[in-house]
Amino acid sequence: MKKTENQIPGEHQQPGRIKLLKVVTSFLSGGTEGQVDCLAKAIDRTVFDLGFACLHKEGPFLEELERLNISVKEFPIGKFSHPKTYVQQLKLAMYMKSEKVQISHSYNFYSNLVAVPAAKMAGVPVVIASIRDRGVYLTPMQKRVQRWTCSMADLVLVNAEAIRDWLIDQGVPAAKISVIKNGLDLSSYQHNDKSPSIREELGIESKSRLVAMLSRLNPQKGVEEFLHAAVAVSNRHADVNFLVVGEKLGYKDGAVTRDSEYHEHLQSLADSLGIAGRVSFTGHRNDVSNILPQCDLSVLPSHSEGLSNALIESMAASLPIVATDVGGNPELVKHNVNGFLVPVQDATALAAAINRILDDPKMAACFGFASRQLCEEQFSTVRMAALTQQLYKSEIQKRSHPHVVEKTN
Repeated sequence: MKKTENQIPGEHQQPGRIKLLKVVTSFLSGGTEGQVDCLAKAIDRTVFDLGFACLHKEGPFLEELERLNISVKEFPIGKFSHPKTYVQQLKLAMYMKSEKVQISHSYNFYSNLVAVPAAKMAGVPVVIASIRDRGVYLTPMQKRVQRWTCSMADLVLVNAEAIRDWLIDQGVPAAKISVIKNGLDLSSYQHNDKSPSIREELGIESKSRLVAMLSRLNPQKGVEEFLHAAVAVSNRHADVNFLVVGEKLGYKDGAVTRDSEYHEHLQSLADSLGIAGRVSFTGHRNDVSNILPQCDLSVLPSHSEGLSNALIESMAASLPIVATDVGGNPELVKHNVNGFLVPVQDATALAAAINRILDDPKMAACFGFASRQLCEEQFSTVRMAALTQQLYKSEIQKRSHPHVVEKTN
């Protein structure tokens, strides 16, 4: 294999490394992309020869991979019904074969749909599909296609028990599914008095308390319920301001785009509710680890959820949490331990839970301490990376020495 400019120095002096190819849709700012980035940083490059393939070579996490000298190969795909899609899929299969890929690990619906059949065509020994949500955005036809894709994969890796249960209900065999929960580099989520003040930046009174919602902006995240709850909270607590951190990014005509229409709708809603002066829409931020420790409470009113990175980040920042009782949220928020779980699409219950925490500083402090403790025990990058690499090695061993593994089991 020829050396490329993106290969790490000295890699040819490390024979026997496992050739691992991760396949993603793009490198936009999102939960899955962030987790893939974390794992890429943590993976042992002396054991794994890591490369990436993507459908769109665009997004902020691409720069992170370039800094790590990880090769990225693009197989551009527009409409999946277009014949060129199958051409790109064949090219991906040929690339996997030429690179002697041993493990193909793809993430979410579109990447799985392209990479899993390609890996099978290429004869890749281990084919892993990752599914990281409960399919709320999928049409009935797409759900059937996803089941077909899972049937082709050797292993389906999910990040929450709730997703595992949903896939079993969808007909995916339980024995084929493994769960490894998300991880986070916890070291940067500590309050630092020298950090730039988000209150000062946004013109918020320095003594005001901040209730934050960290999320990609779309209707399924419950932003409207958050704004309606903010009205009731504002009526009770005059010193509280609200942050909506995040935006909806897309990909069109070769460029990253921002969904300004939905953003404007939310701002108009805040204005009509009379709380525009209390709510700040920050858009996408690269300094979430600095912003969250300055907040007093984190809220996630999702209608559906996998295992939320926003909640893990909030836990790392030692925040009490209010979240809806859906998907993987109960795996992160232990009711009355580090926060409260509330019914979905219930702004009244959401406001009541927020008020309970704001009314009781001692409770808030206990919840925040428990959040950080749970995060350190269960959701570190170190733990996630160790379990993932152990899984990779185990799957390779099964196919290299199947009789040995069979006997040990």
